[in-house]
Amino acid sequence: MEQKKEESRAKAIIYTIIIGFAVIAFWRGVWGLLDIYIFPNNLELSLWTTTFLGIIILISTHHLIKELKK
Repeated sequence: MEQKKEESRAKAIIYTIIIGFAVIAFWRGVWGLLDIYIFPNNLELSLWTTTFLGIIILISTHHLIKELKK
């Protein structure tokens, strides 16, 4: 019984590492694409634009979540 718990815990740790890596790799790719396609010749403008776009999306989805909870 104890061995099954250890195996289950080891699997959970391995899956957590794999999923964590996948999430990080995904976002690294997204940021790389944004750097290439959003004002590629002006890094500062690209960074500010994507920062504000991200803030707008976060605010919008927060409002939508509040509406869905009603």
